[in-house]
Amino acid sequence: MGKSQESYSKKEKEKKRLKKRQEKQAKREERKAQPKASGLEDMISYVDEYGNPTDTPPDPANKNVIEAEDIELGVPKREKEDKVDAVRHGKVEFFNHDKGFGFIKEDDTDENYFVHVSSLTEEIDENDKVSFELEKGLKGMNAVRVNKV
Repeated sequence: MGKSQESYSKKEKEKKRLKKRQEKQAKREERKAQPKASGLEDMISYVDEYGNPTDTPPDPANKNVIEAEDIELGVPKREKEDKVDAVRHGKVEFFNHDKGFGFIKEDDTDENYFVHVSSLTEEIDENDKVSFELEKGLKGMNAVRVNKV
């Protein structure tokens, strides 16, 4: 007589399938036994003033009223700024005539600004007092329209 056609691994797979089926049936019965949700109230969650979810609704006494006209969409309008004197004064800290550039130190802020020979209206040397204006350059602010004082 021959042996059974069922091997050990087939028996194990069948046991796993049966166990899964029983677990699924148990979960289904458990769901049926639980009471149904009473509706929307059980599903709602609230957010407190710190952004954390809670189950309790917010206190109406702490409510802030915002008018629709107060809401700004996009970039806020710029407030009028006081006109600052565009001409600044400083001293030439360094200037290389061969390479055509140097640096000017502003008197008020002690800030150094790059200056190129193309921005000069007259020739300057180190330690000269100058007046200049600023423009945004590739690597920061540059001194332009530089004049000796």
